[in-house]
Amino acid sequence: MTDDTRGEDLASHVPRTRGCHKIFLGYAAGVGKTYTMLSEARRRHARGEDIVIGFVEPHRRPETQALLEGLEQVPTKKITYRDTVFEELDTAAVIARRPEWVLVDELAHTNVPGTAHDKRWQSVDQILDEGINVVSTVNVQHFESLNDTVAQITGVCVRETLPDRIIEQADEVVLVDITPEALVNRLKRGVIYEPAKVPTALAHFFRKGNLVALRELALRKTAEEVDDELTEFIEEHDVDKTWGAQERVLVAVTPRLASAKLVRRGYRLARRMEGRFWVVFVRAPGLSLSTKEEEALAAVSSLARELGGEVVELSGSDPGSEIIEFARGHQVTFIVIGQSARSRVDEVLRGSIVNRIMRETRNIDIVVVADTDHGSSGGDG
Repeated sequence: MTDDTRGEDLASHVPRTRGCHKIFLGYAAGVGKTYTMLSEARRRHARGEDIVIGFVEPHRRPETQALLEGLEQVPTKKITYRDTVFEELDTAAVIARRPEWVLVDELAHTNVPGTAHDKRWQSVDQILDEGINVVSTVNVQHFESLNDTVAQITGVCVRETLPDRIIEQADEVVLVDITPEALVNRLKRGVIYEPAKVPTALAHFFRKGNLVALRELALRKTAEEVDDELTEFIEEHDVDKTWGAQERVLVAVTPRLASAKLVRRGYRLARRMEGRFWVVFVRAPGLSLSTKEEEALAAVSSLARELGGEVVELSGSDPGSEIIEFARGHQVTFIVIGQSARSRVDEVLRGSIVNRIMRETRNIDIVVVADTDHGSSGGDG
């Protein structure tokens, strides 16, 4: 074996460094995410950096399309689906090209069948794993933990979501922000949608109240990432070794899809306080769940793991006792639980789990989450 060959062999076993990920975060279509991303790409290109377009959605906006000129485009993958030809990010082509940086728009996009991955963010994950740096865009309403909140604000359940870990693991998050008034003005001028779609947009998603609330969510999400960077700096530079006890959140769920709302609330609590969270289900011995209930429980458990929670299934005929015992044994500081679906008379006769937990535990805060599907009814954990 020659020295050159030996060097190549050793190099093949050196772990590849994951690429850097920069995200431009917005709160609605038209705030300027793609435009800002392309503007940065042109500056990098002018400095001599090897940057290419993996996939960009110019949305037929002249100012945005003009920024594409002079930038190399990796050919997209054309896929025929239901007699229509679609263009998607070609993950393999980007990896084969091996640029220093690649632009990927709309992280939450769902790919058509036949693409390498179901979601565009999964393609970005693979590209990053190959050591290629990525600049991407996404709106705040697509993050999984905010799904319920966005639905309550806008009345729209966002179907295309991505895990919060994508933004948590990003190396840089930049908020692309304009005032709701300026955004509505853009909409009315036909910059965002075709004129025929403007009245409907103004009456629904682009209502000023919606935009103000979504903007607030984007500001908070960006602030969370800044807090994380500050914490890392403090720890790395030994600024202060006096840390409080870690907060611990228990989310009590039932086999209903509505429990996903509890999981998201628990995740946000734990993340805000840099704590751990468990998602706990108490299964009664000998009691069989229906197929629908088992599927709902599996979906809720999957969501919990995706958000970084620990899923625990307990067995016992008394859910209250099991939750209390678990909370005591794991030094839980917060319990997130849904409103009871039982009537007030039934609660008086049999007792409320929430009231019992409050009575029998100390130094634990109880967060009771309203069940929007059933008004004042819901499910105790």
